[in-house]
Amino acid sequence: MSAQGLVHIGNVIRSAIVFDFKNWAGDFAVANPDTLLLAVQRLFALLDERKVDYVLVGGVALLAYVEGRNTQDIDLIMALPALAKLPEINILSQEQDFARGELEGLQIDILFTKNPLFNEVRRKHAAKRKFMEREIPTATVEGLLLLKLYALPSLYRQGNFVKTSLYENDVATLMYHYHPAVDLLIERLRRYMGEGDIAELRGIMKDIEQRLARFRKSAP
Repeated sequence: MSAQGLVHIGNVIRSAIVFDFKNWAGDFAVANPDTLLLAVQRLFALLDERKVDYVLVGGVALLAYVEGRNTQDIDLIMALPALAKLPEINILSQEQDFARGELEGLQIDILFTKNPLFNEVRRKHAAKRKFMEREIPTATVEGLLLLKLYALPSLYRQGNFVKTSLYENDVATLMYHYHPAVDLLIERLRRYMGEGDIAELRGIMKDIEQRLARFRKSAP
């Protein structure tokens, strides 16, 4: 964060890439990480100039509420047709609900509003937040939690330990700082998830709540 307490998105992404040893290969593999600062500025300028209806989610959005999250990309919710307004973004892969793109070295992950939950977060769980670059429509705490909780059962099935651990930590951190009504959020997810996933999600949340209880008990 800056001295004013605002997140500088470009600096966050540049630092995450520079200090990730996977991006090193003998000589420094990232040709000029400073170009990411300009790429971030250009992305949000394009979104505003083209009047794209979008919401910032993911690790950068999380930093609007808590400190300490590293992220090397930008995650956005938007409608699939909006991509036609942004030919500057090079689409690297695309599925029904997701796409991954690149703009001048900046990785952009896009969640499509065709998915009903993603659309609900865009419509009902977003508000403008100030970043160093500009004010940006950003998912609320409840919106971020809905997205993280929705993803967790699938991540367990995929055996993605690293991403599962990251998402669980994000959920725990938001719960610790904001005390959301998680049971109500899980109930809201019933319309988007099967009963098996809801049951698994309740088990995951029980483990997280027990971890938080142990931490609160031992904290000074």
